[in-house]
Amino acid sequence: MTYNAARGEYALLSPETIWVINATGAAIVELCDSQRTIADIRAELRSRYEQVADGDVERFVADLVTKHGMEVDHG
Repeated sequence: MTYNAARGEYALLSPETIWVINATGAAIVELCDSQRTIADIRAELRSRYEQVADGDVERFVADLVTKHGMEVDHG
């Protein structure tokens, strides 16, 4: 993940794709450390932000996994 200060944007980079994500998305990516569960990540985000709806973290992660922007370790 990179941050473009001139544009104020976070981006995930892969060989063929760039995903521009907002600050909440960047926080989710940073919290995905193979130690935290989705519930842990959601709880942490709720301590930082006023509105984190049920399902937001799951949808964001699932979308990145589907697009090969993130891998999930089921072990």
